[in-house]
Amino acid sequence: MIRETRLTPDNFIYPLFAVPGRGVRKEVGSMPGVYQLSVDELVKEAAAAKADGVPGVLLFGLPESKDAIGSAAADPEGPVQTAVQALKKEVPGLLVVTDVCLCEYTSHGHCGILDGEEILNDVTVEELARAALSHAVAGADIVAPSDMMDGRVGRIREMLDQAGHAHVAIMSYAAKYCSAFYGPFRDAADSAPAFGDRRSHQMDPANVEEALREVALDLDEGADIVMVKPAATYLDVIARVKDEFGVPVAAYHVSGEYAMIKAAARNGWIDEERAMMETLTSIRRAGADLILTYHAKDAADWLRERG
Repeated sequence: MIRETRLTPDNFIYPLFAVPGRGVRKEVGSMPGVYQLSVDELVKEAAAAKADGVPGVLLFGLPESKDAIGSAAADPEGPVQTAVQALKKEVPGLLVVTDVCLCEYTSHGHCGILDGEEILNDVTVEELARAALSHAVAGADIVAPSDMMDGRVGRIREMLDQAGHAHVAIMSYAAKYCSAFYGPFRDAADSAPAFGDRRSHQMDPANVEEALREVALDLDEGADIVMVKPAATYLDVIARVKDEFGVPVAAYHVSGEYAMIKAAARNGWIDEERAMMETLTSIRRAGADLILTYHAKDAADWLRERG
């Protein structure tokens, strides 16, 4: 009765990976229980999650082919766009969020268009806005730019509004750190950089004040929800962002954080359910309104079973 922090399935968004084809359900080796899914299988997974009480999904896409500029990101027939259309038709009431970045679509695995080994910020922003618009046209409720380019939230908002999609919200990856905990995701999304890393645009793990400046910039440009990523290792940042701005805050419980719990549980070192729920509760306690987590379906099941 006096519990201060309430965790419910309403807090969860479930990340899913869309791939071409039919009948594809390929488990990611470093993420037990997470799959690359063709659209037909993804619809089944999303419907099952919704039946368990999970209100929304976040979509990533793996295209048929990649090129240096990530042109497939804006393909109206791409896996994300096709998945959005299918979900809106077959899973009524599901909130559909789409990740907007080029890393899954570029042959070099970086988040933007390159000149040599340097990312061209402004050119990249235009491609990101085109991709976001294609998601909105397909029916996405929220677009979520994860690239960390400067000015991309403002340009996406401008392009969406001009095209008649003012109702589509933006959930900005506002404070995204250059973290060691993204490794398993890069297996799932086939997005590991071919060289170098992402320190030029992702944040230094040592910085908090910078995160507040990044959040303020994205809010000024029109972000409706701001995200901190990773979540469990940046609880202090989540709390500072919530206290400072009082806006809807999302936190991404990332692949490495998920994989550590799974690996330790499989070795019998921890109780998986307790560790999962304690971790998600800590993220909620820190101030996150929304938690993007690969545990979403399992956690919703656990909460439902225990009333």
